[in-house]
Amino acid sequence: MEDTKFSLNQTPISTILAWVESGAIAIPEIQRPFVWMSWQVRDLMDSLYQGYPVGYIITWQNPDVKLKDGSTSQGKRILIDGQQRITALRAAISGLNVVDKKYKKRRIAISFNPLTEEFRTRTSSTERGKEWISDIAEVMVNGYDTLTFVDEYVARNPGTTRQEINSRLNRLIQIKNKQIGEIQLSPSLDINIVNEIFVRINASGVNLSNADFAMSKIAVYEKDPGDEMGMRLRKFIDYFAHLSAAPDQFKDIAQNDTEFAKTDYFAKIAWLKNETDDLYDPTYNDIIRVVGLTQFARGKLGDVVSLLSGRNFETRQDEKEIADLSFQKLEKGLYQFTNENKFKQFVQNILRGSGYDEPNMLIARNAVNYVYAMYLRLLDIGENHADANSLVRRLLAISLMTGRHSSGFETQFEQDIKRIQSAGDMAKFIATLEEQELSDVFWNSTLVDEFDKPTTNNPFWHMFIAAQNKLLKQSFLSKNNIARDLATDDIHHIFPKNYLVKHGYDKSKYNRIANFVHLRNDINISVSDLAPREYLGDILSGGNNHHSDIVNEAEMINNFEDNAIPKILLQAEVDDYDEFLRQRQVLMAEMVREYYKTL
Repeated sequence: MEDTKFSLNQTPISTILAWVESGAIAIPEIQRPFVWMSWQVRDLMDSLYQGYPVGYIITWQNPDVKLKDGSTSQGKRILIDGQQRITALRAAISGLNVVDKKYKKRRIAISFNPLTEEFRTRTSSTERGKEWISDIAEVMVNGYDTLTFVDEYVARNPGTTRQEINSRLNRLIQIKNKQIGEIQLSPSLDINIVNEIFVRINASGVNLSNADFAMSKIAVYEKDPGDEMGMRLRKFIDYFAHLSAAPDQFKDIAQNDTEFAKTDYFAKIAWLKNETDDLYDPTYNDIIRVVGLTQFARGKLGDVVSLLSGRNFETRQDEKEIADLSFQKLEKGLYQFTNENKFKQFVQNILRGSGYDEPNMLIARNAVNYVYAMYLRLLDIGENHADANSLVRRLLAISLMTGRHSSGFETQFEQDIKRIQSAGDMAKFIATLEEQELSDVFWNSTLVDEFDKPTTNNPFWHMFIAAQNKLLKQSFLSKNNIARDLATDDIHHIFPKNYLVKHGYDKSKYNRIANFVHLRNDINISVSDLAPREYLGDILSGGNNHHSDIVNEAEMINNFEDNAIPKILLQAEVDDYDEFLRQRQVLMAEMVREYYKTL
């Protein structure tokens, strides 16, 4: 007989809220921003009042963990699905604050009109209106004096009857005793299955991931009963990610979460309040992935979650001792990841040092996380800083050019980081990769072909721009504007788009990478839809410089070299387009090769 994977129960709302209040069920999402709008809370209350179904909640009883003395400790129940509904119920029925997107506490109060049986989000009109209960939480408290309320309500609303108002008030109060379906997943389910259920269930709502499940697991950990160490570690992760993107909200978090603000964790991320560099703003997913590699040598988040659960892979049991050790490693990894000096040095020496100046150039986030993990590993094993910088910059380039960050990356990253055990290992590893991956065939053929792709949302295009930045090349048709000074969206067609469209070329052809270049917008507008031969001729003849400061052919040829543009462009018309692309692809690959040697 197949093992039962879940049981179905009907549980009163008041019981569920009591579980949350007592800590019998863990809802980590309560500490994170509430994403529902006020009207959704109102509609939930109306549905319960009308007796409409409001869906199920799904919980999972953490497996029991084995203690050192051989006894077992019962695992805590975790809410897998239904966080937003329960947070809404706590707000509307219990009168508790929610945390908004700016990490500020606020009330979402729901008003009710017993005459019309209408629910509204509380406003000044429902507060003043004598026919309204401005905040239903006030009548939901145990022992509320309904008789006095009914007498006072009827007195200020002539034409109403005590029987009618009493009936509707009791119906309102009974919302907290309405039952909600609870699907309880079996504690015997493998953690990877629970993780998959978590992701699938939430796929149709808020986009949640394996990292969200990992965060939920982290939040419910307790080293000692009631110490909430896991919740503090979760906040350590969450707040670092949030402040990286929004440092101006430091004060809001400090005022909202005064207890956490007293911890060493908060002190360690306080430097973010003055941080303005947004080149690498890691999400909590990024943080967990990096720490998973540095501390556990694991690329799969499911494996990290298993270790945090105390999984003994030999006995297939969860052991408290293993969980405690895993959380020690997690804490160490978080201190390492969030260290101000290490983080800033990585951004400055590795990312910017590789020519990446804007966040939208770093579209391969897996590769960035991977090299940050490798960078931290090198610092941890005592690699010379200058050597570490060069090695990691080259590793980033290799990863982006060869796709190590794409399919199957988790296993690949695990294998890679396990190779790096002592100083000198990385140099050997890079040498092996260069020999295996960066052959003359790669530079002269594979890379050349990559520049024939019809999109600039491409790591090879961004690497070419990084190469121009690193090598301090001038932007197209300018001798006083280095490419690095232009925004990444200041890219335009060398053979103008409209010019090619007039001659029958479609998007897949005129948008080839080799037809794009960094170009000031004023020059691009002036060039309009002229053939290259025409606008370049205008500039060199002095008839119309199109805002370019280039004055002779020698300067033009130098500028071509800075932008990997073949000389054929000087006299190019539509019939030369295909040959131009072919020649430029070769030159772009040569510039990237020159760039790689400087890393």
